[in-house]
Amino acid sequence: MTYSIAIHGGAGTILRSTMTPEREAAYREALARALEAGEAVLRAGGAALDAAVEAVAALEDEPLFNAGRGAVFTAEGKQEMDAAVMDGRDRRAGAVAGICGPRNPIRLARAVMERTDHVCLIGPNALQVGRDAGLPFEEPEYFFTQARWDALQTTLEQRAKGEVDDDPARRHGTVGAVALDEAGHLAAATSTGGMTAKAPGRVGDTPMIGAGTFADDATCAVSGTGHGEIFIRWTAGAEIAARMRHAGQSLEDAARHVVMEDLGRNDGSGGVIAVDREGNLALPFNCEGMYRAWVRSGEEPSVAIYR
Repeated sequence: MTYSIAIHGGAGTILRSTMTPEREAAYREALARALEAGEAVLRAGGAALDAAVEAVAALEDEPLFNAGRGAVFTAEGKQEMDAAVMDGRDRRAGAVAGICGPRNPIRLARAVMERTDHVCLIGPNALQVGRDAGLPFEEPEYFFTQARWDALQTTLEQRAKGEVDDDPARRHGTVGAVALDEAGHLAAATSTGGMTAKAPGRVGDTPMIGAGTFADDATCAVSGTGHGEIFIRWTAGAEIAARMRHAGQSLEDAARHVVMEDLGRNDGSGGVIAVDREGNLALPFNCEGMYRAWVRSGEEPSVAIYR
């Protein structure tokens, strides 16, 4: 067996005309570091779940991305983060929603999977699982970034004027990873700060198993980034797996159909990263760009933003 891993750092209106060379270089370097964090696990013969979690944790540590340290703010000026992991070996999953405090929400999602009998936890009880697991916690100042705060103020000003912000980038900032290890096992991990100026308590597709996060050794592992409500209604991740299992479609065909047809025709802008049990990768998106990187054993890593 060989290994494969892919990561994403969100999708949306990523215009070349507004992307400075310095900012693009920063994104590419951050993606490369996160990919290496995940690949290092696989290169050493480690598990897909460990690789996916390490890659996502690295992305959560980067203020450039809407997860962990770079999470956006709700309409009330708070940060509410969601995360999920899924193990393709037995479909075990863990998820958290609307939390703030753990340095890496993805590690809290894993703790829920490994330390409780449940799949998804919210609120103080979710945070207590993290404390009991000895996870690092941070004060609110750690998660504050001026760019995210300024984006909130702009959005609130537009709303006050009755203006509609149609930039899909505000609807799907997310990070994620999917991996296949040398033992033939698949895993997915996804983390997000949600939508800028979202209603407090809103939960998107990231912690919804089968929507923004899915993994099953029989088919594929999927992590999505997009208009969460549409990903939920079309069960994006599970639909890709279902097309492979029941219609005999390839990973590429299944992922492309879901992203371009099911989601794309229903206001579901965004994309997915996916890997199947043979190590094939698919990274389709229906918007202008998606921060992404991928590598297979024996090959050189690739980093991309635009088509």
